[in-house]
Amino acid sequence: MADDNIKDSLINRLNRIEGQIRGVKNMIAQEKYCLDILHQIWAARAALNKTGEILLENYIRNCLRKSSEKDSDNEAVKELIKALKAMHY
Repeated sequence: MADDNIKDSLINRLNRIEGQIRGVKNMIAQEKYCLDILHQIWAARAALNKTGEILLENYIRNCLRKSSEKDSDNEAVKELIKALKAMHY
């Protein structure tokens, strides 16, 4: 991770997501309306997906580019393709 601002932003996002998950847990414990719980789960999932998108963009812009410059076989590109195939949205 090259940029401290990105690192701090990702940590802040994950802290908020952690709070959302605790909120979902509390909603379940309090037997809140199922659809309200589902909305919170979907919101947490969307926030986590956005966090992943930011991290992926940072990886492509910084880590992958630097690796590709050093690696003639493009192992970093192969690694990225493997990771993208493993993604489940």
